[in-house]
Amino acid sequence: MSVELVRLIESIQRDKNVDKHVLFDAIKTALANAARKHYPDVEPESIVVEVNEETGDILTTKGGEVVKESDFGRIAAQTAKQVIIQKIREAERDSQFNEFHDRVGELLSGTVQRIEGGVVSVNLGKSDGMLPRSEQIPGETFDIGKPVRAVITEVKKAGQRVKIVLSRRHPDFVRRLFEREIPEISEGVISIRALAREAGFRSKVAVSSLDNKIDAVGACVGVRGTRIKNIVDELGGERIDIVRWNESLQVLIPNALQPAEIEEVMLCHLLGRAVVLVRDDQLSLAIGRKGQNVRLATKLVGWDIEIRTAEELDGDIERAVADFMKIPGVDQELAERLVEQGVLGYDDLSVMEVESLVATIEGLTEELAEHLVQSAETLSEQETPESSEGTGEPEGGEGESAESESGPIGETEEVAESAQADSAETEGSRPVDPMLSDS
Repeated sequence: MSVELVRLIESIQRDKNVDKHVLFDAIKTALANAARKHYPDVEPESIVVEVNEETGDILTTKGGEVVKESDFGRIAAQTAKQVIIQKIREAERDSQFNEFHDRVGELLSGTVQRIEGGVVSVNLGKSDGMLPRSEQIPGETFDIGKPVRAVITEVKKAGQRVKIVLSRRHPDFVRRLFEREIPEISEGVISIRALAREAGFRSKVAVSSLDNKIDAVGACVGVRGTRIKNIVDELGGERIDIVRWNESLQVLIPNALQPAEIEEVMLCHLLGRAVVLVRDDQLSLAIGRKGQNVRLATKLVGWDIEIRTAEELDGDIERAVADFMKIPGVDQELAERLVEQGVLGYDDLSVMEVESLVATIEGLTEELAEHLVQSAETLSEQETPESSEGTGEPEGGEGESAESESGPIGETEEVAESAQADSAETEGSRPVDPMLSDS
């Protein structure tokens, strides 16, 4: 019995990754509970169980008197067995939880074990992970027995099990693939400063280099696009824009909106918004299909971005000045000063902080600032907002126009399997792979 116990515990420790000290403690607890149940008239504190972890010998005493295990009776033994099993399961669960809890965000490789109701069960070795449909890349399929990569997004205890949730849709999946494929990133020479993703369609990755001799964008693309191609293939052809990072928003925003050519960037610090001026022929390219390009650029830089042509902006300014002058006490000079700060409508003015307005607009009193904000709130509620207002898309659905890939690449390197694919985008189609480029 003693030798068998030691062998059993060593086997459990090896196969289940459960610390043997935890198992021996579980046995002590189980036998003590069994003894207390069998001897209800004995003071619980007087029952002591000792287990020799080297030999497996068990010594149980009550009031200093040695008790034989056989004296516990069948019920007590069964109770001990159940407690041991329970403790082993709990220890195994805790061990598994501790192992994976600190690995959230890590890229793992596993094997597809089964697929039920769209949920993919992934064998991770001694544990299983689940890849829900909501965390899969749209349109991808899986085959049982085939390898699969994903990042851990959540680890939690669920009853006697540990639930390990995996994702191929999370932006960190792209980040970890870059770290895996680009040595300069894993070594810390190149940093991923920001990342925005719409899984299965397009990602924008902003990078910078600590070494002036190393071009961050070129290093990520690789010679003839070899490095980035491996990432694109893993993502099922998802298009990737590599953006050169810059601390200046005046530089970063045009980089993020490439391949569109930007004429001017006007920053409204009060609203955290950038109004980007483009030529008419660059409007649909800057916005992107269904607004995708400007939407990803907005996520990447952390500022709201609105795309306007010169004609549209002039119209916005003219309307804003006229609207602000409808507020009692606002003359043309004050209205123009508001517009100069990027405040282009009642909606903008209604969400402003009074303190910020007073600090920014010269000569504006706190009383007048409160009056402006309150009046703007009232007038904003009375207006019927236009469907296209503030979306960065022109009226009539032109924001869904296909992107023209013939524009200059500039600071953004795009990757694709063939140059011909670049001209093949049509309205409503899935974005093609970016064009292979030399670094």
